[in-house]
Formats: sequence, C-alpha cells, structure tokens
Amino acid sequence: MLVREAVETERRARPRPVWRRRVAAGVAVLFAAGTSVRLGGLEAGVFLVPMVSFTPYFAVAALLTLGVAALLRSRAAIAIMLAVCACLAWCVLPRAIGGGEASAGGRALRVLTANLNGGRGDAAVIVDLARRLDVDVLSIQELTYSARERLAAAGLTELLPYHVGRADFRGPEGSGVYSRHPMTERTGLFQPVGHHMPVVEVSPPGGPAVEVVVVHPVAPVPSTVPEWEAGLSALPPAPASGPPRILAGDFNATLDHAVFRRLLDTGYTDAAASTGQGLVPTWPHGRSLPPLVAIDHVLTDGRASAAGVQVFDVPGSDHRALFADLRIKG
Repeated sequence: MLVREAVETERRARPRPVWRRRVAAGVAVLFAAGTSVRLGGLEAGVFLVPMVSFTPYFAVAALLTLGVAALLRSRAAIAIMLAVCACLAWCVLPRAIGGGEASAGGRALRVLTANLNGGRGDAAVIVDLARRLDVDVLSIQELTYSARERLAAAGLTELLPYHVGRADFRGPEGSGVYSRHPMTERTGLFQPVGHHMPVVEVSPPGGPAVEVVVVHPVAPVPSTVPEWEAGLSALPPAPASGPPRILAGDFNATLDHAVFRRLLDTGYTDAAASTGQGLVPTWPHGRSLPPLVAIDHVLTDGRASAAGVQVFDVPGSDHRALFADLRIKG
C-alpha cells in the first residue's frame, strides 16, 4: 500500500515541471513574435508603434527570460530565447558601443536641439547651455511668442544673432533656428507633414554652407499614427552633393522604428548612436517616471560626423536637450 501511494504521489508531481517548461516555451514564442515585429519593421497601429520604442527594455526582459528557461531546463525555450537574444543584441548593442569616428580635420559645428514643451522650457537654461557649449546652431521646437521673448531677454539674440523660424501662441506648432553665423532660409526642399520645420543654410567661416533642417513631426498618439509616419517619410533623404545636411530636432521616433531606420538608410548617421550614446533617453523628463526613450536626434549625412554627444535636463520641458559636437568635411 505504501509503495502504491508513493507511486501515485510521484505521478501527480511529475507533470508540474513539464507544465512549467511548456509555459516557458510559450513565453519564448511570444518573445520571438515581438522580435520578428522589430526585425521586420512590422509595427503598425496605436499599440505596436509606441511599444517598439521600448525595444532595449524588451531585450533586457529577453535576457532574464533566457535565464529562467535555463533554470527550468526547457530546451525549446532555451533555443528560442538564445535566437531572440542574439537578434535583439544585434539591434540594440551597436548604439551603446558606437564606433563612428569624427572626420579628420573637419570643421567644427556645435549643434544643440531642444523641445520647449509648448514654450514652458526654461529659457535661461537654454541660453546658458548655448553659451557654455559654445553652440553654433540651436534648433528649437514648440517655440511660442512668450518663449521667444524670454530667450531674447536671457541673451540668446546676442549670443546667436541670426534667427529663422516661426513662433506660435501655444502648443507644438512653432519652431526656429538660431545661429552664430549668417544663414538664409531655404524653401522647397520637402513638404513638411506635422509642425513647422524650417530649413536654413548656415554659412560658417572656413568653408561652404551647411544645411540644417528642424525636425518635428506629430507624436504617434492614437489619432495621429498615420500622420506621424507620413511626417517622417516626408523628410528629405541624405544628399550626395550640395551642402552637407543636418537634421536636428524632436523626431518622435526611436532608432527601432522602421520608418526612422528607412530614413537612416538613405545615408544619415545618428550622432548619439555613432558615439555610443544611443541608449541615453531624452523623453519624458520632469514627470513621475524617469526619461525612458530617445526620440530627440541629430542626424548627419556622409560628409559629417559626431565627435561627441551630451544630453541635458531643461526645467519646464518634457524633453532633454541634445548637444552634438560635429565635424564637417570640406
């Protein structure tokens, strides 16, 4: 009788680890599906587009899941998660390692981009950053009339006397460019979809002009995902001739969004990723959560590169300011 009871007890206990291994394999399949969305650029709609922004965190979760699968000795889950982790490492690690080298002997051009959160960003902090970092070009998004006046009162127009742009009474529509060097506005380069996106040619000393585009498509909230994708798709591709081109601003997209990666594939390089700073988040700032994702970028075409990138907090703004120390060939 005792032997029979022991056998029955063993039989009841035996399915439990099998059940756990099956659950682990099921979870691994879900991770594989999520990874396929990222690899294939399959994100679409109000759920997947925001979720793809969190791919680096998804990669960390995948690594932890691999550890759990190993503890459970689920061969299927281990095999799937090894492949998932390898794919995600291929996607994420390069932006933390960098590897881009500044153009030898290139002209320095120091670019700062900042989103003022409907004009609420601290103007004095912006001007202090421009002064301390010896900024040549400042790209401003969500520029209101009152913010423009506060920037001028803080000394921006003396520091960067040339200005092109359009302010707005409130909200995200206004944008502008401030420059240390003479510049002229250029029209007809592309048809902006989203907020105001001025294009200028800056004429720094010692070489030809550099083209700067202020970027600010709409955010991919449920009602604007198609407009967000259209705004990024409308941005001008990297040129092979003419003035070197720089795109700087709030792209409302990360390096994991397919539409953003297609823009990079035209010949642009992300300054933060090329210097190993691609995982430093820029949004949201000043809320209950810490900054989580990098949606503010400076892109350069093949005739420029980044020597260094830094990110700074701006009180009053939900974005952190991004500074790129660039080197321009020619």
